Amino acid sequence: MPRLIVNEFLTLDGVMQAPGAKDEDRSGGFERGGWQLEYFDDVFGSTIMEGLAAAGGFLLGRRTYEIFAAHWPNQPAADPLAGTFNALPKYVVSTTLAEPLPWENSRLIRGDVPAELGKLKAEPGKELQVIGSGQLVQTLMQDGLVDEYRLWIHPILLGSGRRLFGVADAPIRLRLIDVKPTTTGVLIATYEPA
Repeated sequence: MPRLIVNEFLTLDGVMQAPGAKDEDRSGGFERGGWQLEYFDDVFGSTIMEGLAAAGGFLLGRRTYEIFAAHWPNQPAADPLAGTFNALPKYVVSTTLAEPLPWENSRLIRGDVPAELGKLKAEPGKELQVIGSGQLVQTLMQDGLVDEYRLWIHPILLGSGRRLFGVADAPIRLRLIDVKPTTTGVLIATYEPA
């Protein structure tokens, strides 16, 4: 049974918006995109590759899916990240898409998200990983569907932008199971529900 893993790049003040590129996501007037790239090092890279090796598929919200679908299919096949993202199944949770974009191995999930994810989690396989997709993560948290959080906490404060953790209906307690620092000061903290 695959575990549902949330992977998030965050600033120290909890911002998750547009880590990879200045123009990645300017919604809400966000002008501080691309904040993550200067923190990349060998520890960061090897940890990403270890995580992707454990992935059996990706669960994405519409916005993250559209960003990824515009980028990864256009990367060289020899790129190990592109190879993984393009080959593995992508499950897109959206109330606005009629069908997924034409990206190989993509499937749309609509309607009763907890029930559909219950079916996916009942199948044998490797991890089902969520990347980005903040609104989706909020839903998964409230429904108690997240098995593990891998938070990549960057030593930068942005002061504005969409944050991962909003207002919860009830406290959600987590237990730290691992922490790994990079040479650039990023803390890769792994939590599971307490």
